[in-house]
Amino acid sequence: MHDVMFRTATDTDIPALVALVESAYRGDSSRRGWTTEADLLHGQRTDPEGVAEVLAKPDSRMLVALRGDVLAGCCQLERRPEGVAYFGMFAVDPERQGGGLGRRVLAEAERIAAAEWGSGEMHMTVIKQRADLIAWYVRRGYAQTGRMSPFPYGDDRFGRPQVDDLEFELLVKTLPKP
Repeated sequence: MHDVMFRTATDTDIPALVALVESAYRGDSSRRGWTTEADLLHGQRTDPEGVAEVLAKPDSRMLVALRGDVLAGCCQLERRPEGVAYFGMFAVDPERQGGGLGRRVLAEAERIAAAEWGSGEMHMTVIKQRADLIAWYVRRGYAQTGRMSPFPYGDDRFGRPQVDDLEFELLVKTLPKP
């Protein structure tokens, strides 16, 4: 895959970021990709306020991947204490999934965390029921830790659960020294 450009998101990207994240995670549009949460959660995945909060937060960055002038992928990076970076709000346009763009976004996020922040580990949480996605991360060097955290039931900002046993598993990868 060529012609991908990365940059840090700005406030003018918020509407496109919300649309991208929603299309990749929820509803029928997400079913066009290889991975979706549509059977686990209904409702929103994020909103303009949530994305604006990420953009305004110190030690946080929203990375966007552009194909031409189209926002095709994104992720949140957050610098945390003790040399840890957190990876979240990862989305690739469902029409572009399966073509290597997600791998490139993840690799760029890891590069930034290691080279610019000096992070030695990348952490992320993934809903335990998303076995296909967890397997994808494991193939990219992430280890399942078995450490679970609860899903925020009752907070519609994170969606309306369709099952009652959702939990997040912590995945961890040691990053190479830059």
